[in-house]
Amino acid sequence: MGRNKKWVQIGIFTIVLIIGVFTIITNLSASASKKYPQEGDKATNFSLIGLDGKTHELSEYKGKPVLVNFWGTFCPPCKEEMPDLQKMYDKYKAQGVVFLEVNVDKNKVTVQGFMDQYKLNMPVLLDANEVVRKTYGVMDYPTTFFIGADGKIAVKKIGQMEESFIDTTLANLVTKS
Repeated sequence: MGRNKKWVQIGIFTIVLIIGVFTIITNLSASASKKYPQEGDKATNFSLIGLDGKTHELSEYKGKPVLVNFWGTFCPPCKEEMPDLQKMYDKYKAQGVVFLEVNVDKNKVTVQGFMDQYKLNMPVLLDANEVVRKTYGVMDYPTTFFIGADGKIAVKKIGQMEESFIDTTLANLVTKS
């Protein structure tokens, strides 16, 4: 009987240990996913240098709707959505909507060449060290954050967007501001 008692104690200890480890891992992964801004959260401020050579800070645009699009010249869906983004930029800039195209390429010349080739004139910010990308938890390109005039993320869209989606989402942001 004494021998069986020892095995029962070891079994109980093992089960408690497994439950404890599982709980710790679950809590760590839950807190890791929460640290990135999500819909409804206040957008995390950032500061990046643009292709124009000026420093742009998200907080400068407080009180205005902002579209923050993370993209790269290496990304086929990014290339495909750029003409639609340009159309929406042309349509909404007069209504006070700010577009910040955050590029994660390492080479400024490549980015400028891309913009020239596709005749794009939206403001491009350079995140070559990917600090802002990591702050926002962006893993897939393109990823776009639609930020309301209140500074909160209204919509987070992972993947390529169609012109109609961009138009509807921006129209909603403009009416709420």
